[in-house]
Amino acid sequence: MMENELLKVFDQQGNWIGIETRSEVHKAGHWHETFHCWLTERIGNKDYLFFQVRSSVKNDYPNLLDITAAGHILANESHVDGLREVKEELGIDLALEDLHSLGIIKDSLNSPGFIDNELCHVFLYDQHQSFDNYSLQTEEVSGIMMAELTDFENLWFGKVQKVIVEGFLVSGDNEKKLHSMIVTKNDFVPHENTYIESVIEAIKKL
Repeated sequence: MMENELLKVFDQQGNWIGIETRSEVHKAGHWHETFHCWLTERIGNKDYLFFQVRSSVKNDYPNLLDITAAGHILANESHVDGLREVKEELGIDLALEDLHSLGIIKDSLNSPGFIDNELCHVFLYDQHQSFDNYSLQTEEVSGIMMAELTDFENLWFGKVQKVIVEGFLVSGDNEKKLHSMIVTKNDFVPHENTYIESVIEAIKKL
């Protein structure tokens, strides 16, 4: 059971203070380590950011757009082990040397009975991956969507109210179907503004 997984817990300064179960971590709001990998690509003269569509059966934030691949780093793992999340969720094999490290960025997500205080090891991957290369873990991820980076930035920080994203969704028989949709900020997992700003600025620097 995922809720019984053991995670290292930290104080707000990032000092290790012990080990707790995943369920206790989210109940008490302990700081813990996660792995985040954002896929980005320059197409023509525009930068694009890729989002996973969270599965409808997820307990938290079902059907919302989120980080391309992400997961918890277990107590017996290092941040490098987080690469398995990309393989498990997206079916894509990446090596650490393929990624650009952004270091650790804090992010807090709070909802009733669920306090998610993360010390996120954040990475960018900026090489082309065709949609054919994706093999999604459908109990976790039901599709991949891409947004033009400036459009997403304008949406997140309130300059526009809606943008178009496009990509594919996986049907019940595991077939990829091209899809585009109009989304608002409410269609995304509510990450902190400082976290999103750090990611966008890093992509611009690339």
